[in-house]
Amino acid sequence: MQTRNKILDDISQLMTNAMGVAQGAKDEAETAMKSMIDRWLADRDFVTREEFDAVRAMAQKAREENAALLARIEALEGKGK
Repeated sequence: MQTRNKILDDISQLMTNAMGVAQGAKDEAETAMKSMIDRWLADRDFVTREEFDAVRAMAQKAREENAALLARIEALEGKGK
């Protein structure tokens, strides 16, 4: 009976070790994949969300200034006629 428990304990320990190795391999694969994706994205010269939002805000401000200047020009031309 004692031998049977020892065998089950050994099998249990083996399975526990195998799960630890599998988890380690999974973590290593995830890290490698993330690193590869980060390098690929960096090579593509994509802009960050913050950069995009900043440029969008600048474009919106420029459009508003354009509209204000156009209104002033139209008002000045209207007075001259």
